[in-house]
Amino acid sequence: MRIYKDHLILSGSKVKEALLLLNELSQDAILFVVNQEDKLIGALTDGDVRRGLIKGFTIDSYIDEIIQDNPRYITKGENNLAKIIEYREGDFRIVPVVDENHKVVNVINFRNIRSYLPIDAVIMAGGRGQRLQPLTDSKPKPLLKVGDKAIMEHNLDRLTLFGIDDFWVSVKYLGEQIETHFGKGNDKNIKIEYVWESEPLGTIGAVSKINNFEHDYILVTNSDLLTNIDYEQFFLEFIKQDADLAVLTIPYQVSIPYAVLETNNGLVKSFKEKPTYTYYSNGGIYLMKKEMLKYIPKDIFFNATDLMEELIKNNLKVISYPFVGYWLDVGKHEDFEKAQKDINYIKFK
Repeated sequence: MRIYKDHLILSGSKVKEALLLLNELSQDAILFVVNQEDKLIGALTDGDVRRGLIKGFTIDSYIDEIIQDNPRYITKGENNLAKIIEYREGDFRIVPVVDENHKVVNVINFRNIRSYLPIDAVIMAGGRGQRLQPLTDSKPKPLLKVGDKAIMEHNLDRLTLFGIDDFWVSVKYLGEQIETHFGKGNDKNIKIEYVWESEPLGTIGAVSKINNFEHDYILVTNSDLLTNIDYEQFFLEFIKQDADLAVLTIPYQVSIPYAVLETNNGLVKSFKEKPTYTYYSNGGIYLMKKEMLKYIPKDIFFNATDLMEELIKNNLKVISYPFVGYWLDVGKHEDFEKAQKDINYIKFK
C-alpha cells in the first residue's frame, strides 16, 4: 500500500523533481505541495506541468509558479461525509486530509477505499477464547487465521476500506503477540494504539481508558467477527436517526408449527396459524456519539449491554441497525470451520 507522503512535495522544488514523482505515482499521479511544516499550499498534476511548459516554464522552473493554489481537501475530525460523497461521485479520486492547522495528515484514494468516515474505532481483542481451545492455548483468538490472514486483520481491513484510520485495540491475553503482529499500523497507512487491561473489563469497559479520541463518533467492535457490513450506510443511518448509540443486530426468524392463540383471562381473542416471528440478536458492533462515553465507568467490568441499559434508563436514543449481509461470530470450533469455507466465496471488498 502506498503511504500518503508519496503524494507530498515541498514548496520550492523544481518541475523536474515533480515529474519524476508523478511518473512514480503512475495512475495516481497527483502531488500536494506543502511547506516545511507539511501545511497544504497547492496541488500539481501532469496537466498543470504541460500547461506550464506551454507557457514557457522549463523543468528547472519552480513548481510554485504552476500549481493549483486552491485544492480540494477534507478536514480531519469534522463530520464531512456529504463532501466526501460529493468528491467520490464527482470522480475526484485522490484528496488530501488536513488537521485544524491545515497540515496534511493523510491522503485518501477512492481507488483503494470506499469512504472516509469521521470515526474512531475500538477493537476489543483481550478475550481468552476458551471455546476455541486448544487453538488458543498459545495464540490469541484474533490472530487465528481465516483464509490467508488473521481474523482480526479481516476486521481491521474492512474498517480501513471505509477510511477509518484511527484505531485503539484493547488487549490482555497474549496481547504482546497482537501488538507485534499489527504494530502501529504504518504498513496499512493507519494509526493503532493499544489499551492494556490488567483485569477483564467486559465487552466495552476498556473504552473508559481512552481519553484522546480524534472524532466525535466512536465505533466499538468485537475482534472475532467476520462481516461484509457497509460501514458508510451504518453511519448514515445513525446520523439520519440522530441516535446516541446504534447496535448492529442480526435478524433471526422463528417459525411455530402450530396455531398460536392470544388469550385474556382464559378467553381466546385471536389466533395466528403457524406464525413466523422475527427477533434481533446483538451483532457485537456499536456506533455512538463520543458524549456517551461518560456512561462507561472507569476501570470496572462493564459490558456493551450494560451501556445500552444505562442509556435507555437516561432516555437517550438507542437504535437497532438490522443487518442482512454476511455476519459470523467466530467463537466456537464449528464457527471457525464455517469461516474457512465462507471466506472463499463471500464478497468482502
